[in-house]
Amino acid sequence: MSSVFTTPVLAPILRSLARVGLRATGWKILVADLPRPPFVFIGAPHTSNWDFPLLLAAILVLRLDARWLGKDTLFRAPFGGFMRWLGGIPVDRSQPQNLVASTARLLQQHPDLVICIPPEGTRRRVERWRTGFYYIAAAAGVPIQMTVIDGEARCIRMLGTWHPRGDADREIREIQRLYRGFRGLIPENTYEFPE
Repeated sequence: MSSVFTTPVLAPILRSLARVGLRATGWKILVADLPRPPFVFIGAPHTSNWDFPLLLAAILVLRLDARWLGKDTLFRAPFGGFMRWLGGIPVDRSQPQNLVASTARLLQQHPDLVICIPPEGTRRRVERWRTGFYYIAAAAGVPIQMTVIDGEARCIRMLGTWHPRGDADREIREIQRLYRGFRGLIPENTYEFPE
C-alpha cells in the first residue's frame, strides 16, 4: 500500500517541506502523546478546503502512515490515482453497508496504519456528526486519536486518545464535549455541539 507517506526518498523530502510550510504559514502542531498505530484519527472542526492540506502536512511531520476516507467523486479521472497515492480510500455514500467492517479489517491487517476520518463528513456546517469513526475503532479494537484544527490559534492540537468501551451514544457525546469552544478556519461552518 504505497502512498505519499511511505514512498522512499520522496516521503522524507515531503516531510521537510510540510514542516517548513507549516512554520512559514504560522501553524503549529501541539502533541502531548500519540498512541502507537493502528488507530483512528479524527479531525474536527472540518470547515474549509484548507483542512485537508493542513492535516496532510501534520501527518507527514508526525511520520504516520495514514489513509483517509473520502467521497468517491473525489477519485474520478483524471485525479483518482493521485488521490489514492495521497492516502485516499473512496467511499460510496449510497452503499455504506460494509464500510465499518472493511475499514476495521484494513486496520487489523496493517498494524502500522492510521485511518483519518472527519466526523462532520463535509466542510459545510452539519446538524450532526457521522459516527462511523467510533464503530470502526470499536470493531478493529483500536483507539481514537482526537485532533482539533484550531483556526483561531492556528494550530493542529492533539486532544488525547479515546478507547471505545461499547456505549457509543454516551461516549460520542463525551468526545464531542472535548471539542466545544474550538472554531475552524471558517468559524460559521463549525458544528454546534448539543448541550
